[in-house]
Amino acid sequence: MDTLKFLLAVDGSDDSQRTVDHVIHLLPWYKPRVEIDRLNVQLPILSGNVKTFINREQLEEYYRDEGHAALKSARERLDRAGVAYSFHVATGAPAEVIVEYAKKRRCHQICMGSRGLGAVAGLLLGSVASKVIHLAPCPVLLVK
Repeated sequence: MDTLKFLLAVDGSDDSQRTVDHVIHLLPWYKPRVEIDRLNVQLPILSGNVKTFINREQLEEYYRDEGHAALKSARERLDRAGVAYSFHVATGAPAEVIVEYAKKRRCHQICMGSRGLGAVAGLLLGSVASKVIHLAPCPVLLVK
């Protein structure tokens, strides 16, 4: 393996920020043979009423802006550490989008926080991290 590809799934939560810090801490062991992709997944707005008043371009701009805001702290941390990366904002079911992105980019490891949702919501909806673990084609590193 020439280059190790990390996928950092970032949602702006405290756990995802600790994940970025953890990966930065690990990088000296892998440099210069590492690629980092940062991914933020926005939940789609499903209400038909919203789509009546907001056109597709405005909705895509909203998702992009929210994704960039969630990725901002990770970008600043990686920039300070002098780490090169790419980033992507996607819309959909977070676990499925993360796994499909990892497959498409042939990532060797997915790195993400153990929780992005509140504890109650995580219990009711099921954990994104748990779904990623079950669906992922590669190892998953969870940071809490």
